[in-house]
Amino acid sequence: MRISALFLSAAGLFAQLSEEFATPRAGCCLPMAAQRFTEQLQDWNQLGRYHAENEKLKAQPAPAGRVVFYGDSITDGWKLDQSFPGKPYLNRGISGQTTPQMLVRFFPDVINLKPAAFVLLAGTNDIARNTGPATLTQITQNIQAMAELAKVHGIRVVLCAVLPVSDYTERKQTAGRPPADILKLNEWLRAYAARTGAVYVDYHKALADEKGLLMDGTSRDGLHPNQKGYEIMARLVEEGIRAALR
Repeated sequence: MRISALFLSAAGLFAQLSEEFATPRAGCCLPMAAQRFTEQLQDWNQLGRYHAENEKLKAQPAPAGRVVFYGDSITDGWKLDQSFPGKPYLNRGISGQTTPQMLVRFFPDVINLKPAAFVLLAGTNDIARNTGPATLTQITQNIQAMAELAKVHGIRVVLCAVLPVSDYTERKQTAGRPPADILKLNEWLRAYAARTGAVYVDYHKALADEKGLLMDGTSRDGLHPNQKGYEIMARLVEEGIRAALR
């Protein structure tokens, strides 16, 4: 009896039975949501995002001076027609992407479009581990692979520094994207560009404040540029594109 009472008393400390049924209510369309999620996983690189548009463009002669802007959400959200009116610039950014995803879609979204140059802004999501942990070597090898593929196909290379981030807005960014890691990647980009003849566009220097963080007033969330931020970037990258095509 004593052992039984002791067992029951100890067991009570670890009881998991609920006093009442209060689990979260499932959505009305859970099977459909699961099916959509499964379908999305089949295109984890999002090769389908620009496929139809690419097919149309491939059927036409590429205009002189075509430039592909390639990257993640910072590129995806850039209204190129407003920043560069009349220029044959194509946006092939996809929100949330990392360099391994960009490398897989490099042929359909860059090379096959026969641009004169491509502008790469990538790496912040690798640092943030969007597709899992990544070493600096893995990130830089993906960037190097894209740059070398471009050169083989006669495409000029413009490599852009990863933007600084900040904690000045409600969303705090530095924990997920440590400034020190951004500086390491940018230092590699600068050195690689100098070594290979690529053009390096230093967005970081232009957008960082005295603390090395993304300047207050240039972003809505401490990560993505607002109109003012894009205006600064547009001036810099236009110079970089001219240098690449010179």
